[in-house]
Amino acid sequence: MATPSHISTTSADVSPPDAPDSTAPAFSPLYQQIKTLILRSLQAGEWKPGDMIPSEFDLAARFRVSQGTVRKAIDELATENLLVRRQGKGTFVATHAEQHTQYRFLRLLPDTGTLQDQGPAERRIIECRRLRAPAEVARQLALRTGDAVLQVKRVLAFDGVPAILEELWLPGTPFKGLTVETLSEDKGPMYALFEAQFGVRMVRAVEKIKAVGAEADAAALLGVAAGTPLLSVERLAFTYNDEPMELRRGLYRTDARHYRNELS
Repeated sequence: MATPSHISTTSADVSPPDAPDSTAPAFSPLYQQIKTLILRSLQAGEWKPGDMIPSEFDLAARFRVSQGTVRKAIDELATENLLVRRQGKGTFVATHAEQHTQYRFLRLLPDTGTLQDQGPAERRIIECRRLRAPAEVARQLALRTGDAVLQVKRVLAFDGVPAILEELWLPGTPFKGLTVETLSEDKGPMYALFEAQFGVRMVRAVEKIKAVGAEADAAALLGVAAGTPLLSVERLAFTYNDEPMELRRGLYRTDARHYRNELS
């Protein structure tokens, strides 16, 4: 069986089997190379969130490998929540708009019941402004100091009780046109909005968590006394190819909620 050729957006563009491949990872299993090619097509926007990708048979023909090799690559991408298999329908690009993935990156859960039980979060956008990136924000978002960024501040409440105060930093170019009005009018998950209107899909995130005392401004917005213990969660979210796309700093009330993470 031939090694996969260079990435293309149509099967007609695939190089002959013996063509040199300067872009494929060296010394990686064949299914990993196919996984890389599929990821590049996702990153290039060939298949958008919610789209069905070609069948295993078609992908095998496109990359000139066996269906079993394609299946193993797709299995890994499904495990990583980048693709979703639907029995009898096919394989689809995962999207944050789907009900079961809407809370994928939200780990603050009520002490009793579930997020679904209490309904969607009530969101209040405090501000959305465009400014030059401070040095630390630029570093984390792989920008230059002074590059354009968007700063968003919002409060999330459940059952009318404020629970989370968030500050988001987004690179200015991919999110050009994002406004307070856009954020306030949209009622779905923010990451689904990013997918639909800006073509940006968050695929993974890393977080740093520590305990802090509420400062006066944050305490007022969260409806607690100054000095109240809060959970500080800093999240850096990435799109395809490990490109940082969002720096999010949240302050969480934990008097009626807890932070839950599943380790495996």
